[in-house]
Amino acid sequence: MTSPAFSVAWAARLRRPPTFKWVRIKPPGNMNSHKVIGTTSIQDRHRATCHCGSVVLELELPDGVENPRRCNCSMCSRRGAVTASIPIERLHVIQGEEFLSRYQFNTLTAQHYFCRACGIYTHHQRRSDPSAYGYNVACLEGVDVFVLGPVPTSDGRHHICDRGDQDAT
Repeated sequence: MTSPAFSVAWAARLRRPPTFKWVRIKPPGNMNSHKVIGTTSIQDRHRATCHCGSVVLELELPDGVENPRRCNCSMCSRRGAVTASIPIERLHVIQGEEFLSRYQFNTLTAQHYFCRACGIYTHHQRRSDPSAYGYNVACLEGVDVFVLGPVPTSDGRHHICDRGDQDAT
């Protein structure tokens, strides 16, 4: 037989939430590389589509989605997309090039592409590195960007190309 004090203490312990901590295990190598996002394995050659399916891209992602981020520039802060970058030669438009519209602003260096049928931003040629494309991670087939959790934000409002001191880092 247990004492009433023991029973009260034991009952209180049972009502307390368990004390454990979730630990996220990251892949070896680039700690900001994602070969799996949620339940989706990122393929070496992964497809990306706009919402209506008119535009289909194929991206070469041998290391998965690397360094996903947001940007706070006037364009990106309005569209809210999570982007990642790859060299230009690793993004291929395999369907719907005629549906892609281009938008440029400010220095006219970056070229932002979106589907003219559904309006979804698919990719852009980067201003800070014109030899790379940024792509909309949410357009990757099977990927739910919300499982990435918080992602870093680049400071596009104070972009180096907008300052007079081009050598600043």
